[in-house]
Amino acid sequence: MRRIILLGPPGAGKGTQAQALQARWGVPQISTGDMLRQAVREGTELGRRAQGYMEAGEYVPDPVILEMMEERLAQPDAARGFILDGFPRTLSQAEGLERILEAHGIALDAVVDLEVAEEELVRRLSGRLVCPKCEAIYQKDTRPPRQAGLCDRCGSKLEQRADDRPEAVRRRLEVYRRETQPLIAYYRERGLLHVVQGTGEATLDEIERAAAAEARR
Repeated sequence: MRRIILLGPPGAGKGTQAQALQARWGVPQISTGDMLRQAVREGTELGRRAQGYMEAGEYVPDPVILEMMEERLAQPDAARGFILDGFPRTLSQAEGLERILEAHGIALDAVVDLEVAEEELVRRLSGRLVCPKCEAIYQKDTRPPRQAGLCDRCGSKLEQRADDRPEAVRRRLEVYRRETQPLIAYYRERGLLHVVQGTGEATLDEIERAAAAEARR
């Protein structure tokens, strides 16, 4: 079983690495961002509450996120392991997650922090395009669609998320530094933290080695 957390600022590549690990390990990638965006699209009560925070580049309040995460981790596919993509984001969430895992007798294998320079993050995110129908993600410079502005998978017109515009990206990075970076010390004190550069070709293998090292302890 593999149970890991991927930390890192917006645009660090957590989603890309989590999807690759999901394919290798056969355990689910669990992304609170994806879960929240789905709730917004479906117009649920949670989605309506979350939409204003997300469009402003702010985080949805911790109690809402923790409730949603506890329900998700209780689903059968997470029993064999999971990859938490972008969660927890605050010390409150980390402490809440620890209580949830302890209540179920579960331990984390590793926490991996993906490091990427800020200007590279802004470049990556401000060039990101998303398909509103099938959620495929493209990047103008490094992973463009075959036909400009159209999704390769379903042909829908690609969009830029409001929180991926340059001014919103910088706000998101400020929020990250303020609220999420303290998690680095939190998990380092617990002996779980591994720092991996998020720009190299070997990033995925380095994450896998970190998880395997902790699992053998």
